[in-house]
Amino acid sequence: MSDQNNSPVRVGGAYSHYVLFVLVIVYVFNFVDRNILSILAEDIKADLGISDAQMGFLYGTVFAVFYAVFGIPLARFADVWNRRSLISIGLFVWSGMTALSGLARSFSVLATFRIGVGIGEASASPAAYSMLADYYPPRLRATVIALYSSGVYIGGGIGIMLGGWIVDSWTAAYPVDPPFGLRGWQAAFLAVGLPGLLMAAWVRSLREPVRGISEGLVTQPHPHPFRVLGQEMMSVMPGLSLAYLYRLEGRVAYNLAGLVLISVAVLLLVIFTGTTAQWVVLGLGAYITLTWAQALRKRDNPTFNMIFGSRALIFTTLAFPTISFASYGLGFWVAPYLQRSFEVSATDVGFYIGAGNALAGLIGVSLGGYLADRWKLTWANGRLYIGFITVIATTPLVLILLFSNSLQVAFWMNFLYHIPISMWVGIPPATTSDLVMPRMRAIAGAYYILVNTLIGLALGPYVIGQLSDMFAASGMDPAQALRLAMASSLLIFIATVIFLLLAMRYLPGDEASRLQRARQLGEEVAEALAP
Repeated sequence: MSDQNNSPVRVGGAYSHYVLFVLVIVYVFNFVDRNILSILAEDIKADLGISDAQMGFLYGTVFAVFYAVFGIPLARFADVWNRRSLISIGLFVWSGMTALSGLARSFSVLATFRIGVGIGEASASPAAYSMLADYYPPRLRATVIALYSSGVYIGGGIGIMLGGWIVDSWTAAYPVDPPFGLRGWQAAFLAVGLPGLLMAAWVRSLREPVRGISEGLVTQPHPHPFRVLGQEMMSVMPGLSLAYLYRLEGRVAYNLAGLVLISVAVLLLVIFTGTTAQWVVLGLGAYITLTWAQALRKRDNPTFNMIFGSRALIFTTLAFPTISFASYGLGFWVAPYLQRSFEVSATDVGFYIGAGNALAGLIGVSLGGYLADRWKLTWANGRLYIGFITVIATTPLVLILLFSNSLQVAFWMNFLYHIPISMWVGIPPATTSDLVMPRMRAIAGAYYILVNTLIGLALGPYVIGQLSDMFAASGMDPAQALRLAMASSLLIFIATVIFLLLAMRYLPGDEASRLQRARQLGEEVAEALAP
């Protein structure tokens, strides 16, 4: 299929806005299916007999590692194939896996379906970032990606609201002998998963834009996109990846030394925490990342160096995932914390938390994207300033939420803290797009998502859950233990500030030298034309 089939010529305009609208809905489905687990957590724990750490593993690690790892080959595929088709297929897969989660009757089966959700969702954002970068001019990039990212909070909010309502309604309607033996949380998975199968057909109807047109750097369609997918899949599959690296004449000894170091770290963490699955899965993700990076260096040295040779890109993609650590962790555990502390129903918590998250998130990402693009016109580091706003404003609001004795105050603080903590989400994708060439955008976006997922999603919810279990084992009641664990997660913001300052040091120079660095790496760079 031609990459430019039925492509609109104009950058911006009504059809671009329509595509953005559809992709926001896709992201809404993405986070409905992902975040519904939060409001279902207490019921799943009671039904399957699992701990807080295991719930953090289900929501975060087991989903996140496969989401991040498969995001690499699927992002590379998005750089050479039809992006709207890739998003459509991924939506069909993750919606189906969410629906199948409603049939799970054990921790291991539910974890397996969460892996499937993660793999399916890995197809969406890198391809969407790349499409939107071609539908809109660079000066609007952070704003557009921020609007796309509003799906995180709209979908997350809808998932919590809908999940709480379904659980309580199903349980009230069928207190004993429910249809097909399904519990309320199982019915909720089925209800939110099935509509996505229909949404996939809508996405398939979108037009594919000309790659690179927004900057006048038009990229020709790749002659063998599925060959690229096959190579990329080999680079992330354990066992096959080592053989593939050997065939590329990569440093196998270096790879094996890395495997040994990762294995030792995993063993020490298992001994320290007593949680095997968490660290084995995370270690697997770290090793696959190492092997992929080695293979990328041998196979596509310009892309490797444009990503890993830019200190601005590296520090940016470390700074914001540390915010994500707190965002994912707090976002998952607020609902269970309020249920434990105030003994309120899933419906009530779901409505107020879900509605607050959706509205505040929409305000935050829109405001953050708008300010970032405006400040970028005045200061080279203008977009990065949003990160400092997030840290400074989020911390006191979260602490008031956690230590208030009023449920109403907690609801309001949850709404207010979601505004600053969502302002940053359009910044790192826009920044990575600005630092690489058009054909590299999806893979650079996938690298950011990889780091963001492994630091934020794989660690944030789990670490808070693990700390909660540890504090509870020392004698605290479950609500107090979870509150202290959530408050402790804010210490990650120290690392955020350090990485932001380092990114600011290098960003102006790396952006100004982008085309020069690409030419020096042997990249064929056409003269930029006005779109």
